[in-house]
Amino acid sequence: MKLIDRQYLATPFYGARKIAACQKNKDYLVNRKRVRRLMRLMGLKAIYRCPRTSKPRKGHKIYPYLLKGLKIAWPNQVWAADITYVPMAKGFLYLVAIIDWYSRYVLSWRLSNTLDAGFCIAALEEALKKGKPEIFNTDQGSQFTSEDFTALLKSRGIRISMDGKGSYNDNLFIERLWRTVKYEEVYLRAYQDGREARVSLDNYFRFYNTERPHQALDYRTPAEVFVTIPTPVATMKGDMIESLASNPLRTAGLNLNLVPLLS
Repeated sequence: MKLIDRQYLATPFYGARKIAACQKNKDYLVNRKRVRRLMRLMGLKAIYRCPRTSKPRKGHKIYPYLLKGLKIAWPNQVWAADITYVPMAKGFLYLVAIIDWYSRYVLSWRLSNTLDAGFCIAALEEALKKGKPEIFNTDQGSQFTSEDFTALLKSRGIRISMDGKGSYNDNLFIERLWRTVKYEEVYLRAYQDGREARVSLDNYFRFYNTERPHQALDYRTPAEVFVTIPTPVATMKGDMIESLASNPLRTAGLNLNLVPLLS
């Protein structure tokens, strides 16, 4: 599973057949069926346009994608959440994180040994203590389409956005966060158990938020950008709400059509 995870980060467009072939080329004998089973267990799917790449639970409502062509210009404009696999010496855990798109600030995170919605809701509740976004974006996974998760967002007046089927770019910034966390933290530590993973990830996310400079943020840290750029004042214009930012591009204006090279 560790080998599959590494290969998937490098080539997320590879399916089970190609990942199995890559491992055979490295003298690790594994067949396609085993790779496919482990990828399902890890929640990994090849990135390409096809039906049902994200599977909401039956009866869960799917919300439209609201970020196409939207310029991300200030903190708390858009938050995003996603789940990834974290290997340990024995077994594995799932990691959910919530980030502010503009500043890349990690608002909250949680680890779990199951893929139920509970740990995602706990992360959302913690994040909402630090602010409130205008839009919250996720994939169509059952954790994020659950009634408990979406009800919490709607109760705060937050607009819900969900990625299109098979679209890798819809949630690109948090996918870049996973690559950064895996290569700078997870793969270097080889956690022995869940307690060690929690302590080490807590230290890393503190470093990521407050010490690690980002090229896309003009070499500022996410914390600097998140707390120093004011949220625009919303003014009424007829029946429409218009957001007015005071010099919103002072740090690093983000456009989904112009994705920075580095996270």
